[in-house]
Amino acid sequence: MTTPPPPQQISWAERIAIVRRYHDMESRLTASVSERMLDLAGLQPGMRVLDVASGMGEPSLRAAQRVGPSGFVLGTDLVDGMLDAAREQARALALSNIEFRAADAETLELPEQSFDAATVRWALMYMPRPERALERIWRALRPSAPLVCTTWAGPEQVEYASLPRRTMGRYRPLPLVEPDAPSVFRFSDPEHLSTVLSRSGFTVEHVESMRVPVMEAEDGAGVVRWIRSFGGPVARLAEELPPEAQRAWEEEVIRECEPYRTDGKVQLGGVTWLVVARRAARE
Repeated sequence: MTTPPPPQQISWAERIAIVRRYHDMESRLTASVSERMLDLAGLQPGMRVLDVASGMGEPSLRAAQRVGPSGFVLGTDLVDGMLDAAREQARALALSNIEFRAADAETLELPEQSFDAATVRWALMYMPRPERALERIWRALRPSAPLVCTTWAGPEQVEYASLPRRTMGRYRPLPLVEPDAPSVFRFSDPEHLSTVLSRSGFTVEHVESMRVPVMEAEDGAGVVRWIRSFGGPVARLAEELPPEAQRAWEEEVIRECEPYRTDGKVQLGGVTWLVVARRAARE
């Protein structure tokens, strides 16, 4: 899962190390989403696929396996260090039909009409100007080629993000979240994303939802460590609390995680939207 830019006090090198630590777990838990995206994109051997905001290789590595030696996959990400892990996995899988390139999605330079499909997994909501990224993708796709993207549903359906924030709200006021600012829930309404896609030259043809875990731990204490490791907004708010309030918040998180225990482990995730759009002709 592509993560938002790190807060000021966490460098990209630190963020990359954290993402690497949890990558195998997340990739395993979210495999169903990646595979469904590729199903919806209709990938076949020989196709050329663009995967924007690949992070550490999801779903671009799986796409390369589907399109085979006669196909090609280009995976891009803003941070080259994120892609190093993807390159390592490509070598381990002996994939010679995939390239990873560091590039800003909003300024992506690619030959026009050179790809048969595109994917964007959990990234559009973090981009400052997603319409610019979609414009670049539109130019790179061939006529009627599919774009498959995923975004998260609302807070009540996405506990991995809402549980930490909800419990923190019992200990201090929470900053307001601007509806159009980059965040997990920016496109929680698929109609909002559909409008953005339409303005960018795409015709939305299918929307579906899927429930998926994104992390698991032996207990709620493991969830607390996961939250604090990434240093996101809630972790930063926790650091500002007095020590006794921090401990109380952690205990609250641990208690609230228990309903999410499955097969002996706590799993947090949520409902994700999968949206299929096609490159439409412009008047």
